[in-house]
Amino acid sequence: MSKPIIIHHEDTLERFPDIRVPDPHQDTFSKTTLGFWLYLMTDCIVFATLFCTYALLHDQTFGGPSSHELFSLSTAFGETMLLLFSSVTCGLGMLSALKNDTNKVIFWFAVSFVLGASFVTMELREFAHLVHEGHSWTQSAFLSSFFTLVGTHGLHVSIGLLWMINIIVQLFCVGVTIDTFRRLVVFSMFWHFLDLVWIFIFTFVYLMGVS
Repeated sequence: MSKPIIIHHEDTLERFPDIRVPDPHQDTFSKTTLGFWLYLMTDCIVFATLFCTYALLHDQTFGGPSSHELFSLSTAFGETMLLLFSSVTCGLGMLSALKNDTNKVIFWFAVSFVLGASFVTMELREFAHLVHEGHSWTQSAFLSSFFTLVGTHGLHVSIGLLWMINIIVQLFCVGVTIDTFRRLVVFSMFWHFLDLVWIFIFTFVYLMGVS
């Protein structure tokens, strides 16, 4: 059975460090997490702006089809399930990291990668279908705002997939260490954030769009 990872006081020179005093990694870990929270707040502003833009331009179809005619709720639901389950497997990977079980961390993050890649594939197929039918982002302000909002989220997911590959490679090379664990924590924050944003997209764009 793997020994649980010791986040604090692991790399001190003392054989039996005094855990009552501040640990040398704590400040770095806290600063990294705080810095990434600040980044996520700026991303919230970006997505809030895109949501507001979509809300204002939703009815500006320029004589073209509306969301009720274009959107497939079954496709959006399938995308939602893929992203939700990828968030679950990401969480299972973090639990495995706390137990210092590198193999399980790699496995769960590999599953998250497959689910995330499937999500992006479905989204690209949806975009390709709309463009093929003549409903590209140039047709109306409504479609421009739709492609921008959903596409920006898809771009974030794609970046997350590249990030995930990088983390898996690091885990293969050095296993779960203080540094890789910190990177896992930051990545999981990012991935769960994207999951939350998609819930809003699914509700606001697709559910309300077809109702």
